[in-house]
Amino acid sequence: MNPDNPNADIDTAELQNAARTLGQSISFVKARSEAEIDAVFATFGERRVSALLVNTDPFFLARRAQFVALAARNGIIAIYAQREFVAGGGLISYGVSLADGYRQVGLYAGRILKGERPADLPVVQPTKFEIVINLKTAKTHGGWRRLGASEPVNEFDRTPFEHP
Repeated sequence: MNPDNPNADIDTAELQNAARTLGQSISFVKARSEAEIDAVFATFGERRVSALLVNTDPFFLARRAQFVALAARNGIIAIYAQREFVAGGGLISYGVSLADGYRQVGLYAGRILKGERPADLPVVQPTKFEIVINLKTAKTHGGWRRLGASEPVNEFDRTPFEHP
């Protein structure tokens, strides 16, 4: 968690509630610099961390190569909120479809250009989410076995799905 991110407290509370609902424990680590990211990963061995969730943060996205390399070096299954991490060699991402978000922005811009007042437009929450799995990384690092799943037989379907 980047403590400088304005959503850090909200994200922390939501993740704590989700973990409690599932009967799981969760720990949070904070990093706001490259050195702090390295330092946090250095503690994972003694803390016996086996999985990591990297939340959405512009600084973290800019340091995605560092996160992916450290997760691989330390044998940690990392799940990211943005697909760019997976494109850079990370194992799994799950998050909002940015392509659909950009499409929504275009639709809103079109409505405004046609004369609708922005204040009259409804607030739209994301409804399309995507899970992206790097099959090469999964095979190389034993990700499927470590996740307790068998390796998929078919190529991964990259089609985003809609959340009701």
